[in-house]
Amino acid sequence: MKSPQLSQVQIKMGVLVTGNWSDNRGMTDIILTTLNARYAHASLGLRYLRANLGELHERSVIREFVIGQKTEEIAEKLLAEQPRVLGLGVYIWNVEESTRLVAMLKRLRPELIIVLGGPEVSYEVDEQRICQLADYVITGWGDVSFYALAKQLMSGERPTQKVIVGVQAPLEALVLPYDEYTDEDIAKRHLYVEASRGCPFKCEFCLSALDKTAWPFPQATFLQALTRLYARGARQFKFVDRTFNLKVDTSLQILQFFLERLEAAPDDALFAHFELVPDHLPERLKDAVARFPAGSLQFEIGIQTFDPTVQARISRQQKNSVAEDNLRWLRTHAKAHLHVDLIAGLPGESLDSFAAGFDRLVALQPHEIQFGILKRLRGAPIARHSETFDLRFSADPPYSILSTRDLDFPTLQRMNRFARYWDIVANSGRYPRTLRWLLAPTPFRSFMAFADWLYATTGQTHALAHERLVHLLRDYLCEQEPSAVTGIDRDLIDDYHAAGGRSRLRFEVEERSLPRPESRSAKAALPKRQARHLRADVR
Repeated sequence: MKSPQLSQVQIKMGVLVTGNWSDNRGMTDIILTTLNARYAHASLGLRYLRANLGELHERSVIREFVIGQKTEEIAEKLLAEQPRVLGLGVYIWNVEESTRLVAMLKRLRPELIIVLGGPEVSYEVDEQRICQLADYVITGWGDVSFYALAKQLMSGERPTQKVIVGVQAPLEALVLPYDEYTDEDIAKRHLYVEASRGCPFKCEFCLSALDKTAWPFPQATFLQALTRLYARGARQFKFVDRTFNLKVDTSLQILQFFLERLEAAPDDALFAHFELVPDHLPERLKDAVARFPAGSLQFEIGIQTFDPTVQARISRQQKNSVAEDNLRWLRTHAKAHLHVDLIAGLPGESLDSFAAGFDRLVALQPHEIQFGILKRLRGAPIARHSETFDLRFSADPPYSILSTRDLDFPTLQRMNRFARYWDIVANSGRYPRTLRWLLAPTPFRSFMAFADWLYATTGQTHALAHERLVHLLRDYLCEQEPSAVTGIDRDLIDDYHAAGGRSRLRFEVEERSLPRPESRSAKAALPKRQARHLRADVR
């Protein structure tokens, strides 16, 4: 799930790709780099920066890494190219490792000019060690401001102002970044695109609350860029727009772009991800969505909370009944994969009110429920409630909520474990038959009881192998429903083998042929777990 709290307006200096290090060894004036969450991501922000470097474009390269890599190895690769300027994208997930990297680079080569950008260093700059270590910090938008600074630095000029407020250039003035995606990116990574920036809504947990509105890119230019990407073989597109369906005419043109290609090549795998405003789905948009075949669309839908008092408190505008009707329609009439977000720990939300919202959402049957824990993003207005609702956040990234007036620390720890187990059981798509046993009679309370038992039994939230988890599920469910052992066993066995399990389970007595291993060479745009959910839909 894309985090619902990060504004794409802030995506100016980072999300992933690794270059071919043997091709461009030697001197490079400008390196643009970041540490991404995983290899499969391709940084939209870095590509915006390079695309808008003007005459400096050919004097620059993108070099991306993944969190968890050794700092010494990253530093070695960067310094081997002898850059004069290093632009580093800093995010909530990489700031600690990025700080170590900057400290090492400055120790090894003090004359290297390091420029920071990204949402994590756009606010509270004076409080951060990484900002103290670096030479310059660009806050907010970096597209044209990094170019302006780099131009000065390349001419030998050193501006005296360390913190530079990024200029918000008109979107039509920006060079689009999509030609910066390499053939390797297209073949192996998620491609991020945006038809608009900003958000008109003011949800206080999100940095988008600081935007004044949403700004569209010129539609014709954007669609031409998508056409070039498609012609080069791109088949998976992730839109980072916060409000894709805000302007229906624009949404329809983009959906039509994909429909035309699906109709022209129905066997050609294509997958597009959009973030939808939940209570805005007019008939014209429904008509277009209904035309897409299964496996070609994914909608990320932020509900966050169903509690109207909490919604008002955090400035979230949402018509809950309309949002529910739209989710029902999508689940019934569309073949899109539905990924819906809830956030635990919002000011004034109790365990009971969160549980009621969770159960309400489960009844709507989205394919995935992203159970997120509130985080204090630097600059987000949610911090204004800290005193009234005793919001206590971790001092370290990702600044997760530790306790509130309504949820003490042990309760939030239980909810964190619930979220992890929900992801590997429900969201994984591996247990569509078994899940009903875990959710009866009331989904939240029932799954919480399982989560408590699983943690008490294993002491683990990670490294639970598929086969081991199946046996743990059986132990728990048979203890809860001893009269239903036959049905539980049947569902667990069917789920295990349908998800590719090839061992003979210890409670599996009937001889049966095991499934063939999945072909590793088969190319499909639809990610694996989304494919599992959609297969379950047609059972």
